[in-house]
Amino acid sequence: MSINEFFASFFNLLRKIYLNSKIYDKKISSKENKSLLYKPSLSILSCIIKYDKKKNKIEDFETENIWDIEKIKGRDFKKLNNFFWLFSIDLKSSKNISISIIENWIKKNQRFNKELWDIDILAKRIISWLSNSKLIYDEGNVEYKKKFNKLVFKQINHLINEINRSKDYNNKLIGCTAVILVGLAYDHEKFLNYGLDLLKKIINSSFDSEYFPKSRSIRQLAFYIKYFVLIRELIKDSSNEVPEYLDEIIFHLGKGYHFVWGSHKVSLLFNGNNETNLEEFDKYLTQQKYSFKNTKIELGGYGILRNKNFLLVMDIGNNPENKFIENYQSGPLSFEIMFKDKKIFCNCGYHQNLNHRLNKVSRSTAAHTTLVLDNTSVTNFKKSIQGSLQNKTNFRILNKNVVFEKNYWLIKGSHDGYLREFGIIHERSLEFYPEKNKLIGKDKLSKKNNFKSSNFEIRFHLMPNSKVTKTQDNKTVLIELENSGWRFYTEFGSINVETGLYFGNKNKFIENQNIYISGSTENVNQDIKWEISKI
Repeated sequence: MSINEFFASFFNLLRKIYLNSKIYDKKISSKENKSLLYKPSLSILSCIIKYDKKKNKIEDFETENIWDIEKIKGRDFKKLNNFFWLFSIDLKSSKNISISIIENWIKKNQRFNKELWDIDILAKRIISWLSNSKLIYDEGNVEYKKKFNKLVFKQINHLINEINRSKDYNNKLIGCTAVILVGLAYDHEKFLNYGLDLLKKIINSSFDSEYFPKSRSIRQLAFYIKYFVLIRELIKDSSNEVPEYLDEIIFHLGKGYHFVWGSHKVSLLFNGNNETNLEEFDKYLTQQKYSFKNTKIELGGYGILRNKNFLLVMDIGNNPENKFIENYQSGPLSFEIMFKDKKIFCNCGYHQNLNHRLNKVSRSTAAHTTLVLDNTSVTNFKKSIQGSLQNKTNFRILNKNVVFEKNYWLIKGSHDGYLREFGIIHERSLEFYPEKNKLIGKDKLSKKNNFKSSNFEIRFHLMPNSKVTKTQDNKTVLIELENSGWRFYTEFGSINVETGLYFGNKNKFIENQNIYISGSTENVNQDIKWEISKI
């Protein structure tokens, strides 16, 4: 163990002792006796909550010993203790039972608990409790309400401490939402102002000059806009004035949201994103009279070109700085192409469990439709002493260009991610001819002074339901989708097909197939040309 590791471990031990002490409990306990005044409409929360059409009666569940369950862990533990399940309870159910459940939880959890008071769980619990006050608060007696309010304030005081320490911007925003809601619900100026100031800080530190998340995460973009819209609607619903900067960030995020989601409503599998259904959120935006448009062809390090039938996307962005790299995947110059509602080529998606070995696999360059040298990822991910993810190999995107004309599309770029180790610059151009239903690709390997010979593979990943047939000359692969057939062809070397893994469906993984062109670098620059055309 290094000296830094020793001191980090020692500090964590001292902090653990302090958080579980009576001193800390006294510090976060509030003497204020405020009443719950503002109670948000449940419909507002539908931007982050997926409601069941069929509401459940709480009498139908075993509730007597609900908090005595010792073995429940993982997602089920989080779901139980963040109380989001309250949104699925029929308001006509017995409110007395609901109040009894909350009361029992309060009895058992008066003091800090590391698992139960985690930022994500705690913040969502506060949001759920205050949003479901008609069910779990209004008909409670005076003593119950006093205990309820007291514990809300204690939790929010702890939450503020944790938000200040956290480096996770998603958690910061969820926590910020809870603090603002407490400020609104209890007419508590201190908490409301703190939450709004924190919101400004998140905005100022989380976005690039065009208001795209610095993480370059499409999933995080959707997350941000959901919570910013929620905060705005809560402020408006409580008859408070909506800050101008909140309207501004929603306007810009909305443009980014339209850019990546657009008319095709398809999940782009780049940098932490998976297959996500945002149709319900789209309906919410419409109901709340939000409307976003964007005509850009490049934003957030992505080139995205589309028409009625086709969608072409390529990653032409740099890797994020370390504090925004948690969900980043190493796929520079990777691309996806879609015909109507079916992808021809895709990336493999993201395995979200950070502690699972397949998370590392899903981050690798080989899990993307791009070129790989010696099976080496462009980005070298390492964990710090504190457990946060870091990148030891920054790279730059060079000479990028995006052209969008009616009958000619172009996305091109190059990166120096393999320059230091292999002395090679990878350049890729995608030329698409919509009228001809043809994509012509070229991958160029340029040698520099420190050149080192290596093997390369250019991988083209397919969706799991795709069918492929390789011809005898090893130059052509036929691809069969549900709605069309495609021919993949190259004159360079031979084409191979092998089985891989697809992570697009959250933390599940299933087999898919990928086509790859392989070869070895030589002492002269190489151009590897290939094309896709509709049969």
